[in-house]
Amino acid sequence: MDDGGDVAANVAGAVATVMDWRSSPDAKRAAVAYLDSIKNGDVRLLGSTSFFLVRKDWSSEIRLHGLKMLQHLVRLRWGELSSPERRDFANAAVDLLSEMANPLEEWALKSQTAALVAEIVRREGLDLWQELLPSFVSLSNKGPIEAELVVMLLRWLPEDITVHNEDLEGDRRRLLLRGLAQSLPQILPLLYSLLERHFMGAFNEASRQQFDTAKQHAATVTAALNAVNAYAEWAPVSDLAKFKLIYGCGFLLSSVDFRLHACEFFRLVCQRKRPMDESAHDFDSAMGSIFQILMNISIDFLCKSSTSVSEINDSEVEFAECVCESMVALGSSFMQCIIRDDNLLPQYIQEMLGYFQHVKFGLHFRSLQFWQVLMKDLVSKTKVIMQAAEGSPVDKEKRAVRLLINDEICAAILDVSFQRMTKKSVHSGVVLSTEPLELWNEEFDAKVDFSQYRSKLLELIRLVTIHNPVVAAAKVSHGVQSIINGYAIPPVAPQGLLFLENMQLGLETIVGAIFDASTSVLSTSTDVKFGVQRILEGLLQRLLGTKWTEPAPAEILARYLDAFGPFLRSFPEAVGPVINKLFELLTSLPLSLEGSSAISARHARLQICTSFLRIARASDKSILPHMKGIADTMAHLQGEARLHRGEHNILGEAFLVMASSAGIQQQKEVLAWLLESVNKEWTQLEWQNAYLSDPLGLIRLCSDAPIMWSIFHNVTFFEKALRRSGAKKGNLNLQNPLSATEVSTLAHPMSSHLPWMLPSLLRLICSIHSLWAQPIFRSLPAELRAAMTISHVEQTSLLGEGVSKLSKGQLSLLEGSSMETNKEGCTGSNENDIRNWLKGIRDSGYNVLGLSTMIGESFFQCLKSSDVALALLGNVQSMDFRHIRQLIHLVLIPLVKSCPPNLWEEWLEKLLCPLFVHCQQALKFSWSSLLSEGRTKVPDIFGNPSGLELKVEVMEEKLLRDLTREICLLLSVLASPARNNGIPSFEQLANISRTDLLSLKDLNAFASNSMVGFLLSHKNLALPVLQISKEAFTWTDGDSVSKVASFCGVVILLAISTNNVELREFVAKDLFYALIQGFAFTPLY
Repeated sequence: MDDGGDVAANVAGAVATVMDWRSSPDAKRAAVAYLDSIKNGDVRLLGSTSFFLVRKDWSSEIRLHGLKMLQHLVRLRWGELSSPERRDFANAAVDLLSEMANPLEEWALKSQTAALVAEIVRREGLDLWQELLPSFVSLSNKGPIEAELVVMLLRWLPEDITVHNEDLEGDRRRLLLRGLAQSLPQILPLLYSLLERHFMGAFNEASRQQFDTAKQHAATVTAALNAVNAYAEWAPVSDLAKFKLIYGCGFLLSSVDFRLHACEFFRLVCQRKRPMDESAHDFDSAMGSIFQILMNISIDFLCKSSTSVSEINDSEVEFAECVCESMVALGSSFMQCIIRDDNLLPQYIQEMLGYFQHVKFGLHFRSLQFWQVLMKDLVSKTKVIMQAAEGSPVDKEKRAVRLLINDEICAAILDVSFQRMTKKSVHSGVVLSTEPLELWNEEFDAKVDFSQYRSKLLELIRLVTIHNPVVAAAKVSHGVQSIINGYAIPPVAPQGLLFLENMQLGLETIVGAIFDASTSVLSTSTDVKFGVQRILEGLLQRLLGTKWTEPAPAEILARYLDAFGPFLRSFPEAVGPVINKLFELLTSLPLSLEGSSAISARHARLQICTSFLRIARASDKSILPHMKGIADTMAHLQGEARLHRGEHNILGEAFLVMASSAGIQQQKEVLAWLLESVNKEWTQLEWQNAYLSDPLGLIRLCSDAPIMWSIFHNVTFFEKALRRSGAKKGNLNLQNPLSATEVSTLAHPMSSHLPWMLPSLLRLICSIHSLWAQPIFRSLPAELRAAMTISHVEQTSLLGEGVSKLSKGQLSLLEGSSMETNKEGCTGSNENDIRNWLKGIRDSGYNVLGLSTMIGESFFQCLKSSDVALALLGNVQSMDFRHIRQLIHLVLIPLVKSCPPNLWEEWLEKLLCPLFVHCQQALKFSWSSLLSEGRTKVPDIFGNPSGLELKVEVMEEKLLRDLTREICLLLSVLASPARNNGIPSFEQLANISRTDLLSLKDLNAFASNSMVGFLLSHKNLALPVLQISKEAFTWTDGDSVSKVASFCGVVILLAISTNNVELREFVAKDLFYALIQGFAFTPLY
């Protein structure tokens, strides 16, 4: 090759310029351009220059760049060299590798030189490898430095097998694999001999105080282990065992310096798949030996840590975690390798239990996966085991493991799981170690989120319960009663509350698993059923006898009682005492207090009422005989003013759940009873005239807390009543809600209540909408204006920062806020109260309207379309984007789905026309601002935005995209097949001949059997709708395009099926051009 000395000097200068932080940007760009010209220029000049740069008289940085240039040539331009040139190049590279055998050479240079030779071998193939292998073996025998270079080369060789390389695919990859596989009888023994020789060399030199030489041997051992690990991913496991690499790496597990690298070998091997050919026996034998090796290491560590965890350092814990991970992989996939060993299998199970019980969270967490897999497998195979013939493989393998997971092991797993369901480092009554338990904390967040981790624990508890329900019931019963006994005398300390909360989750999971019909736990044995019944009845009696009157303990006690819901379904005789206890807890808490005590008591009372609801759901028909008693108690408490309205609503919802098990007639009677007093209050004209007759009325309403929250609870209960009554959700085809009209309006228990509910609700919603109209908005008090801005919680949600929105239950707590607590002398309310009230009324109000549309034609019969349009869309020009999106999603889409064809003319035009006209103009303006100016313009106001201006821009764009997607979703609903069954398909239209074109229908002919045809036949609707559908393709939002595309497809079908010239021109010109334009935009989402 040509001498590249002069060019090399220039290249070295360019490299120095690029690496010098003081170089100007122009100088760096020029240097990079020059280096690229060398790489892409004459290949022989590139080679000679690069070899010149790797000489020892250059700096390490220059030499390293020279090696990278040589690798670039081999990888991308190797074919441009002739065969003799490639052979000369290979010989020069091998010589370069020998020259690197110098203790002063840097590791990076040695590694990259080995990588260069490996790349050449991969490019040239089998012949060169077979030719060079003897020389590499000879080189490795010279000393530790030479041996390190050889094992570096061996480590780089299989790189393209284990790491995807698009430059080496297909036949060439297979040839490389075949060549290396054929060489394994030479490579693997060489690696083992180098491991053995240089480990002993390091040990001997260190014992003679020759530490420099010892370090050279140790570096070779580390490099050899890295090479071994490169083959562990693909070389036959039987070969790894045959050539003693499994033994060698197992031996090195006892060496502090090499154990992590050696353990990585086992981690990789344990992830291999079992072969299905004749080599399976050798594979199983090798895996069996790995079991033995890892178990011996584990028992040493577990014995040491059981004596004193303080003697174990972080390095040992890291090593143990790697061992445990390998043990988990073994047990999860290769249990059959030790299933027949009566000594090995029990020892393995005990060691995995030791990891699960370990005080170190990392070890416990890694073993959790194994126990989940094992228990899930046992539970899923239980029936197979019972049905398997004696002596069959299933019988032998599964029955052996099943018998090992005895009562003691199940109890230990449950103990650990109960202990670890908390974040805080606290001591419980169960002691597994003399050391403090390392529980989950923020440091482990990178490994697993706490909620996900606790879910895994609860799932394991469920599986153990299915496997051994009696032990699970006994354990949770003992744990709960121990805590209760420890805090029998009030007050209950915060630590006790923490334990109670954790055990409640465990009890809920265990009871749910035992009485889950799909698991058939109680059907396996009458002894099991009676044992579980006896234990749980004893625990229930202890709970019923517990006297806690403080808010927090009383709330938790109620949660314990509602955890028995599935138990009550099977043992209805226990329902009465539970109901009585819940009312006792409710009435033991004061109705009103001052300060923080009021909030905690209010919260506890609401949660106790929620327990009624949970029990009603879970106990099914067992609670029906107690409905009258519950109703009488509710009436008594309400008559004595000892029941808040929010509490009454939750209890009323529970009543509706109970009634749903008794049929439609029972629901009607319950609703009539629950809504009787609400009807009288809701339909009074006094409050409507006082607060809804003029724009300033809501200002007065926000100053009258009792009326304000009474209205809130009325509206939220309407929503609950609609959700809980009528046919079950599964009985209605929500994908085709037109079928809902086939349900008799008389059959739905809420039908008769809509005429008095909805008019006042519409009037209330209309008044709230009017607040955003500019003339009214400017005249509002500052506090009310501030309450109408986007809250911090909503801002966080828009930014995707993970703070959940307020639930209806949380909003109910607002009744216990300062305005409700001090309602006797309250003259005003704060900003947050007003904001949450407005949000709650809007959320529930929209839901009431949307749900009402889906119960038949009652909604359309009891209201005038003009009144609904005025209330919902009379102020649409002033509405925020977030509110329009919500209105479309909760009201208009359900209405469109449910509206009968004979009412389209009456309802759809009045409701959809103002919506589409405004949205088309608003979206066009906002998207134009975003695309041209880089920032959208939305009407929504951000109150005290937290953070930089950039966050506001992000939120504004999110609001715009959300509304765009919702309006496009509405178009896709309008275009759904269920609402356009009168339009012929593309297949039918493809067969239309030219003579058929004369008989095409008028667009109006489709107005009665196609909702899109109805829209297009009304010009005031067609213009904004078609404009939106056209412009959506240029708005760079992929979700919106996917939604609007179905609408455009129906438009095209109508254009083909009709003789409407304007529609045909729109499709052929405007829509087609928009589609072409859309391809020029890359969707941002």
